[in-house]
Amino acid sequence: MNRCAIEVMKDIKDIILAYGQSDEYSFIIPKSSNLYSRRSSKISSTVVSLFASNYVMHWAEYFGEDKLQYAPCFDSRTVCYPNDKVLRDYLSWRQADCHINNLFNTTFWALVKSGMTEDAAEKHLRGSFSKDKNEILFVEFNINYNNIEPIYRKGSTIIRQKTEVTSISPRNGEEVKRIKLIPTAIYDDIIGQDFWDRHPELLAEKRR
Repeated sequence: MNRCAIEVMKDIKDIILAYGQSDEYSFIIPKSSNLYSRRSSKISSTVVSLFASNYVMHWAEYFGEDKLQYAPCFDSRTVCYPNDKVLRDYLSWRQADCHINNLFNTTFWALVKSGMTEDAAEKHLRGSFSKDKNEILFVEFNINYNNIEPIYRKGSTIIRQKTEVTSISPRNGEEVKRIKLIPTAIYDDIIGQDFWDRHPELLAEKRR
């Protein structure tokens, strides 16, 4: 999924950020963009088409001889957010949802692997809070939830990072080093202010 999103951002330069968790990805296009004359149906159909085609194209790189069982299909929609605050609220909700789902799933499957039935594990966790699940993981399974890889706890954020790229000059065959903005997956907290302070170019008022 991350690879697909990165390839979409390589093709569509107007996308400044993507956030993904589970089977969903969100792509952020700034208010200043005039991509496809801002036609929502054109943007939506192009992004989802690129995503699905890259899913098929790169499948074998990650799953080897395991064949696709059926053609992948993704739905998509465009939403216009009025300002940066609302956009950040949306992304914060997505990351909070990632944490809630992953904490539940981690605890649920730990219980199942310990011998509990899936139905019993679901009932055991029904009505529990985050602190309860953290306690179950730590006390019963010696799992510190904060030590789980951040990609699972926080989801994936893709931004264009400055990266040194080496190429060979066609004129003299010598190595040439350049700094390019390369779509890169990171696994940071995007709810707090620190991420946005480190990447002010992502916010509309900072781009003016």
